[in-house]
Amino acid sequence: MHLLTALIAGFLITQVAIFSTTVYLHRGLAHRALQLHPIAASFFRGVLWLTTGMRAREWTAVHRRHHAATDTEHDPHSPAVLGFWRVQLANAALYRRTARDRVTVARYARDLPPDRLDKLAFDHAWLGLGIGVTLLCLTLGWETGLAAAGIHMVLYLGLSGAINAVGHTLGRRPHGNSATNGWVLALVTAGEGLHNNHHAVPTSARFSLRRPEIDPGWWVVRVLTWSRLARLRSTRATATTG
Repeated sequence: MHLLTALIAGFLITQVAIFSTTVYLHRGLAHRALQLHPIAASFFRGVLWLTTGMRAREWTAVHRRHHAATDTEHDPHSPAVLGFWRVQLANAALYRRTARDRVTVARYARDLPPDRLDKLAFDHAWLGLGIGVTLLCLTLGWETGLAAAGIHMVLYLGLSGAINAVGHTLGRRPHGNSATNGWVLALVTAGEGLHNNHHAVPTSARFSLRRPEIDPGWWVVRVLTWSRLARLRSTRATATTG
């Protein structure tokens, strides 16, 4: 087994999955900050199916509920309510618990009914993950491939948990909400670490509101718009308080 190869592959796959999550699931579907061309949307759907197995409407519903009830007892993953370490270490379990609540999905993702591709493939999480791991093993060898898959799983779950745990506990709060900004977290989560900015302007496709702030996810959005593979909902981002 080539450990260095597994580490590099696992990190790169995690970054691809995080960029797909923030651009497609978060900025695109959950907040409708941009509209993706069907070609781009299909690409991101495929990547997420192979790397995370997440169902788009369930992720969207959980996130919209988070915004509707931020840091209250109805928030699916609030460190203020559940504690920092529970959210950091068990974020995936908290997500699954809320995603399995059909009432939440029906209420917060009513605009995302399953289509033919969902029924044929994307709703079958284990099939997508199985294909993804198989492709890794065929490319890198079974030992290195399995190690890369394991590293990706740990990194993706850890960074996803940090967005909710660290992103509501540690960092700056330039705007009047309970989320925080952290530049280190933003660098490794495609801009998601600018969480206070996002809660201030949730319908903006751009999370960076000041010159020193770095939002790598926004760079991808800009490339997509330049390539006519995406259209922004608005080019203006005005922060609000509360």
